[in-house]
Amino acid sequence: MKILIAEDDPLMSSLIQKQLEKDNHELNINLDARDALESLKYFQPDLIITDILMPFASGLEFIGIVRSSGNKVPILVLSAMDQETTVLEALSLGADDFITK
Repeated sequence: MKILIAEDDPLMSSLIQKQLEKDNHELNINLDARDALESLKYFQPDLIITDILMPFASGLEFIGIVRSSGNKVPILVLSAMDQETTVLEALSLGADDFITK
């Protein structure tokens, strides 16, 4: 499975990477939403995992841009932001699920 990751915390990104590589997933890791959007031009993932709080653009903006482009790839939000309004906004923008770190 090809997975695009947008996570600005290097430690969290490394932990996600190590776990997913054990299962032989092909990964594309980005430290912010801007780079993740650029990666989508050439990397066609089967799944996107994104954080909410990132530099340059939030995960919410990222989700909105991905969905407005017509991309239907499943999006999993993995974030420490667990406020109900944030979760509902992510889901309303097109995220498929939300997991609290």
